[in-house]
Amino acid sequence: MDFLDIHTHHAAQEKGVISIQSLSLTSDIFLAMPKTKPISVGLHPWYATLNQLEVQMKYLNVLAGQPNVKLIGECGLDQLKGESLDNQIIILQAQISLAEKLNKPLILHCVKAFSELIRMKDQLKVSVPMIIHGFNKNEKLGQQLLDKGFWLSFGEALLRGNSGPAKLIQQTDRFFLETDDSDITIAKIYTAAANLKNRKVDDLKARIFADWKKLDLL
Repeated sequence: MDFLDIHTHHAAQEKGVISIQSLSLTSDIFLAMPKTKPISVGLHPWYATLNQLEVQMKYLNVLAGQPNVKLIGECGLDQLKGESLDNQIIILQAQISLAEKLNKPLILHCVKAFSELIRMKDQLKVSVPMIIHGFNKNEKLGQQLLDKGFWLSFGEALLRGNSGPAKLIQQTDRFFLETDDSDITIAKIYTAAANLKNRKVDDLKARIFADWKKLDLL
């Protein structure tokens, strides 16, 4: 069974790995967008602008409907970079509406705006899965997000035994694994996750495979 990497910025595919490459409408060239390889597409909060939103959403509506687009995003909220938070909320809301229309999960970037993200989920009554990628905050916040129905995706933070994700993963099976832009292999992240959960890597592969299938990511 393959290793499954739900979020990566690396274009190359490793043998024995199925990965979803993340592309941003405002920073990647979509004329050469893969037509069969699993990808995610969205408006990243670092680059998206409100005055370009109408035209960007027209492009995104066309691109996101392709069968190999498995996730909408990475999109989200970032208090440290990008437009004002109010503008980012408008931009994210447009992408949530698109994800709901297409019935595709969202892959989310969030920095210092988790309370706003939770509020949006509640107010909009979002029905599609919302996956927070690269979660590396404390155990308490992670559990709060899980209780609110979010999925979490963990990366290289699992290699630090005292990290929030390393503690949280021992208490939940509601997670995915990713490499993001790291040079660490997804196999190494799986091994770290399996060790933390005291289970075999093959058992972890099977569990994550089942969740990918449930979310129609395969």
